[in-house]
Amino acid sequence: MDTLTQLGPYKLVRRIGHGGMAEVYLAVRYGASGFEKRFALKTLLPELRGMGTYERLLIEEAKLGARLDHRNLVRVHDLGVDRGVYYACMDHVDGADLDGLMRRARPRPELALLIAEEVCLALEYVHTATDDSGRPLGIVHRDVSPSNVLLSRAGEVKLADFGIAKATELEDRTLGNVRKGKYAYMSPEQVRGEPLTLQSDQFGLGVMLLELLVGRRPFDGESVMQTLDNIQKAEPPAELALLDAPLAAILGCCLARDPEERYPGAEELRRALAAVRSGMTAVAPSELGAYVIETRSLPAP
Repeated sequence: MDTLTQLGPYKLVRRIGHGGMAEVYLAVRYGASGFEKRFALKTLLPELRGMGTYERLLIEEAKLGARLDHRNLVRVHDLGVDRGVYYACMDHVDGADLDGLMRRARPRPELALLIAEEVCLALEYVHTATDDSGRPLGIVHRDVSPSNVLLSRAGEVKLADFGIAKATELEDRTLGNVRKGKYAYMSPEQVRGEPLTLQSDQFGLGVMLLELLVGRRPFDGESVMQTLDNIQKAEPPAELALLDAPLAAILGCCLARDPEERYPGAEELRRALAAVRSGMTAVAPSELGAYVIETRSLPAP
């Protein structure tokens, strides 16, 4: 059993999340005269600590995250090692991930579009990020899914988890023959193991937004293999008929089988979504924050 209570200068309060490779703790750093600040600390699962392959992934994620600074991204502040345990110190988002929230209650359509627009802003930033010499980093997030979209009680939207992001300076690899990313949100080209472009992230965002709007994912099958097969075929989802024509056209473009038939970039997609939302009831970040607060208090399904 893991009994971590401190990593470097950070006191661990409680575990607030975990996945297939890592876990995240709420942590506090104390300073002079009663100073304290909350962070999120990400470290490998106990059974993976000390394994070089996984440690390098965590290190590369932290280094990549440290290059990126945008209001719609979870920032990385520090990378450390304590008693052989590597950890990355990141923003603590006071709220919840979209996956946990939407399982309790889906947001109103205008809030769903606002969330998608904010994710587009994050993607446009990372897709155009450059190194110190101005050369494109070539980042593709590869896992745009509800569990990686964090919403704060103040109405902020932040894209998290660059543990599987692909930059041209990093080696592209798949661990344990398991495809990186959550399979239900993968693009057809990702399922096929082909090289990915920024349009691949649009596909994941399209799946997520359609799920937010109608309550189900468009390509889910009775098994993982059936779902992957459905994604590879990427036939126009029947759920698009439940939407107004302009929004159905946008999502149909995001979910096109051929990446070249999707939007040229995340900014073009954001503008299209904003145009549709302009015809809806206006919403402010405070209303998104209210959704987070109210939904988080509901019982888990």
